[in-house]
Amino acid sequence: MTTVSLSADTFGDTIRTDGIVLVDWWAAWCGPCRMFAPVFEQASTQHEDIVFAKVDTEAEQQLAAQAGIASIPTLMAFRDGILVFSEPGSLPAAALEQVVKGVRDLNMDQVRAELAAQQTEAAR
Repeated sequence: MTTVSLSADTFGDTIRTDGIVLVDWWAAWCGPCRMFAPVFEQASTQHEDIVFAKVDTEAEQQLAAQAGIASIPTLMAFRDGILVFSEPGSLPAAALEQVVKGVRDLNMDQVRAELAAQQTEAAR
């Protein structure tokens, strides 16, 4: 699978799908972004069950601001509509594989329970 480009119109629907969605926040002028792009693209061909998406922060400045993107590249991982990983910086292939494995290995029932507990605590 190749990467897909996301916009403000498609971002929400894409990240809320079941399964894993990796989002690369990038810009054409960003050297580390250009270094990470082929790593991200290669991983997309190795993990066809994962959605690999890219958001051009120059074209989607408002979306990037809403997502709290302060540094690029930033990689976000969503699983079953829940943000489970977010980290700025260019990753080498081995580190990206570790992220994929970590997201795959998550116990989502436990993640949902922890989120519910946090929301209950915040409401107090």
